[in-house]
Amino acid sequence: MGELVHKYEVEIKQREGRQKIPDAVKKEMGASGMMDEKGKVKLKGVSPKMLKRMKQEYVDCPVLKEETHFIQCFVCKNFQSRVMGKVLCKGDSL
Repeated sequence: MGELVHKYEVEIKQREGRQKIPDAVKKEMGASGMMDEKGKVKLKGVSPKMLKRMKQEYVDCPVLKEETHFIQCFVCKNFQSRVMGKVLCKGDSL
């Protein structure tokens, strides 16, 4: 099996406490079934413990050129994989 083709390796950073997910991202996640009516995130294959940790993480997105919530990065079409504290990003424009 070959290596995933990616343009960026972005470091995942920690922040104290939870971050607020932007409303636009919430709407998009709700439409695609990743969030229930009450606003609770439901990602398939992600344990509640891991989800809690993901809510405290963020990345400096090279595509959007700003700090973004890790969950926003995780559901992005450019997300390839999370490997040892880094995200492999395709780097395509959104």
